[in-house]
Parts: sequence; C-alpha cells; structure tokens
Amino acid sequence: MNKTMKVRLASTEEDLLQAAKVLLQLRPQYDLPAILAQISKQQEAGYQLAIVEHNNTVICAAGFVITEKLAWGKYLYVDDLVSDEHSRSLGAGKEIITWLKHFAREQGCRELHLDSGMQRKDAHRFYDREGFDRTGYHFAVINLED
Repeated sequence: MNKTMKVRLASTEEDLLQAAKVLLQLRPQYDLPAILAQISKQQEAGYQLAIVEHNNTVICAAGFVITEKLAWGKYLYVDDLVSDEHSRSLGAGKEIITWLKHFAREQGCRELHLDSGMQRKDAHRFYDREGFDRTGYHFAVINLED
C-alpha cells in the first residue's frame, strides 16, 4: 500500500463534497448540487463511497453497493470509479481496488463486479491489470419513454 495515500469510507460532509467533485469527472450530466442529492438518495438504499486521499485531498472515489443475486451470491458492485484527472498514474486506482477487494471479503462477499463503458479503453486495460475477468456484455434499453 502506498503510504502517502489513505483509503477509507467517506464519512463526513466534506468527504462527500470532495468525492462528488471527483465523481463529476465521470458523471458530467450532473452539477455539484444534483450529484450530492443523488448520492444522498442512493445512500438510503445502501450506496457507499470509498475515497483515496493524498495530501488531505480526495483524488479517487468509488461508489458501490453490497447486495445478493442468485447468479453471484453476495457481492460488491462498483457503480462509479474515477481518479481525478490531475492525479492519474499516482496509483490511487490500484489502491482503491485493493481496498475494495479487502472490504468485500470482510463483508462476506464472494465476488466484486463492475461495468465499464465500451469507450473507456484505458479503464479496461487498468481492470485487466487488476485481475478482473471480462465475463459478459451489459445490455440496456436506454430510453423506456419511447
């Protein structure tokens, strides 16, 4: 583990604010008040945020849930994972993945899952290096209003 980085669950309003600013780089469809409101709403359903701090600044955030499915048993699912664009290649992504794997095991999870957009080739190479298997395709009907 990189001694200059600290990985932990976000626990304060300041943690959430800093994490939200990083998450906006992945979720630009939100503004800051809207993403904070959405995080709060999702937290009511079990959403948690892990953060990586470096020099007292959040440089990486991962939003996740722990749940169960017939297919996988109890598992941790990463909804959102992003390193600050100005802090990439410092090892924060590796730190948070290592932390998520450990946390998942502590919680009795059998697996860790995430989806990644088809266009995110750099992220895919990172997940490959971190030991993720490419296990399938994700299909979605994007607009049910049509």
